[in-house]
Amino acid sequence: MNLLLFTPEDCPEPGIIRLDGRRFRHVVEVHRAGVGESLRVGELGGFTGTGTVSALSTDGIEIRYALDQPPPAKLPLTLLLSLPRPKMLKRILQSVAALGVERLVLMNSYRVEKSFWASPWLEPAAMRAELLLGLEQARDTVLPDVQLEPLFKPFVEDRLPVLCAERRLLVAHPVAAHACPVALNGPAVLAIGPEGGFIPYEVDKLVAAGFDAVHLGPRILRVETAVTALVARLFT
Repeated sequence: MNLLLFTPEDCPEPGIIRLDGRRFRHVVEVHRAGVGESLRVGELGGFTGTGTVSALSTDGIEIRYALDQPPPAKLPLTLLLSLPRPKMLKRILQSVAALGVERLVLMNSYRVEKSFWASPWLEPAAMRAELLLGLEQARDTVLPDVQLEPLFKPFVEDRLPVLCAERRLLVAHPVAAHACPVALNGPAVLAIGPEGGFIPYEVDKLVAAGFDAVHLGPRILRVETAVTALVARLFT
């Protein structure tokens, strides 16, 4: 935890945070912070700053804080990701938040198992918990927008065009003719398929919607590795 995130509900009065549970235990057990010591803090959706431990007990902590710095800017990226396996999804959610992705769309594709859509890890509270871990890692306070699209064709034909307006459109495909560009200067939409990749029909639908198919080299990467590698390449 590189940033202690809090919400207005954690503040019994202005300028004071009171915590118990996971965040309290992390401060005590990992940071080993005592009374008078400072921590980096941030209000969810707001500014970051410095907090000073003012009281500590066996079941909670009080921190006085002042906020004076904006969070890092979001990447102007909408990531279209075929729904991964639940265990992989947890790690990817953390990475997406840490990398600063602006919007994540979890969508269906042919090679996504139907059972994945019934996973408890898709519950809003479960996804939020993983995204918060990513924000804490990167000292960010702003959650990415996350939406679920369980039907591929209606999404691509009816709703995707709104997300694509005035953006560079890319679909990762191992056998594409062109390499992924480096360091984009503007907003983008990036589509990444499931393990095994998009089927040709899906690639064709995305290309018809204006996407350019690009590859990341001869190596076939796991989805979670490809997400990090592609985002870093596009926004270095």
